[in-house]
Amino acid sequence: MVKHQPLQVYEKQVFVSFVTGIYGCRWKRYQRSQDDTSGWECTWFLILCSSFLLLLFWAYFWLVAQNDFNDFNWLVFNRSGEWRDETIPIITCTTVGFSYITFLLILALFHVSLGQQLNLYWVHKIGVLATLLTTISGVVSVDDIWRDEWDILLVSLQSTAPFLHIGALATVTAMSWLVAGYVVRKERSNIQVMVLLIYIIILVAVCLAPLTFTCPCIMDRHSLKQRPDIIGRRGAPMLAPENTMVSFNRALQHGASSLEADVTISVDGVPFLMRDNTLRRTTDVRKVFPARQYEDASFFNWTEIRSLNAGQWFLETDPYWTVKTLTGKDRSRIGNQTVCSLVEMLRLASRANSSALLNIRKPPPEHPRYRSWFMDTLWAVQKAGISQKRVRTVTWTPDTDRGRVRGLKQTASEKLSVEEIRQRGITSLTLHYSKASHKDIQEYLANNVSVTVYPVNEPWLYSILWCSGVPSVSSDAPQVLRKVPYPIWLMSRNAYSFIWITSDLVSLAIVIGIFCFQKTEQWAQQYR
Repeated sequence: MVKHQPLQVYEKQVFVSFVTGIYGCRWKRYQRSQDDTSGWECTWFLILCSSFLLLLFWAYFWLVAQNDFNDFNWLVFNRSGEWRDETIPIITCTTVGFSYITFLLILALFHVSLGQQLNLYWVHKIGVLATLLTTISGVVSVDDIWRDEWDILLVSLQSTAPFLHIGALATVTAMSWLVAGYVVRKERSNIQVMVLLIYIIILVAVCLAPLTFTCPCIMDRHSLKQRPDIIGRRGAPMLAPENTMVSFNRALQHGASSLEADVTISVDGVPFLMRDNTLRRTTDVRKVFPARQYEDASFFNWTEIRSLNAGQWFLETDPYWTVKTLTGKDRSRIGNQTVCSLVEMLRLASRANSSALLNIRKPPPEHPRYRSWFMDTLWAVQKAGISQKRVRTVTWTPDTDRGRVRGLKQTASEKLSVEEIRQRGITSLTLHYSKASHKDIQEYLANNVSVTVYPVNEPWLYSILWCSGVPSVSSDAPQVLRKVPYPIWLMSRNAYSFIWITSDLVSLAIVIGIFCFQKTEQWAQQYR
């Protein structure tokens, strides 16, 4: 009689097939293995983890750098001579790359938790390497052309650090399941001890990280000072062409208490508003004066400047993706804008009972008005009929020229000590946000020195400056900041200390519980 062996029936493992199939193209059961992962594949896992951490850093950088996207595009324009929004391809590539690497890392962690051997498919290896090299090249490029922007990372931590701490704590706590499974369930080795030691160091570092935080919004809400005034930096350039009358009108309509403009002196002594050294970006000088398009804007006379269109470029390039929100009437008005004179802007400020902050660009030495630019500026102020007390000037020139702008309030654009401020007779500072630390702001205010911080376009940055007590900020987006009636978060020190300590204790309890559970499971398997 022939004995028949019953067929062995395998339970379907759909999830395991999905994980190993996408990660390593191992869709069949016989292709999978629970043996130890080879050293080569462990190396690729480390490369995958490194790529994830680098992309996480890169994505966070561009998230907080939204505050300065316009400045980045302006820098690129000054290098290439062509205006285009370079942030769109960067953000798109970063989003795609980060999503791809994160997905692969999740699959790799599932491999570890399921006891499957890691074996990254060769196509994914090429993808990971390409993503890593692209990100590294991006970091190097930013360091080359936009190095000062790295400062925004430390500034942003004043707002995000408490929340990043909770996220990091949750991540490290969740990782304890994998660490415990690796350390407890296998035979003891030096590698296991090293992994456990590294994990404990990371866990302790994350738990104690709040000791290093400096967050202005961790304060008593009764100590919160008055809401900072908003200065329309070149008007409202997200809604209308910068340094034009329609832009300044929009800024005032959206609650700006003051107007800021860039002043250049024409060859015949008329102060007009222009940010760039040339007229190429914001006018149609290429069409009207093609042979002079690279010439310094200050070497044009006022008649020539006034003949240029200063609004059509905004409709064509749509630098802030806001053109589609404009009505037909708005587009027609913007399309007919001309270069604005200083007198026109100051008259508008005077009618609106507003003040003005002027960034005056001194003409080059060969300019006919090189020695009389300050008199031209004073003439414009007097002609506009605005009180000189409501006009502040930022002259990006040596101290020898400061005394020439008589009768106007002067503000320094550099970080100075209190002693230097007193010696120079300056009563206010206009500082970049990266140069205005919470400690410095408190020292200036204690010595009756007014501080204006620029550029402030995002609610999170406006909030931390508000908590720091800054009297005013200069913004490209007054329409955004007017919607911030209160700091986006504010917490007393006692409340935050309670949240911090409670979170750490809960995390430690969960980690210890997971290690105990894994050890109990190991003992149970040994006695079966």
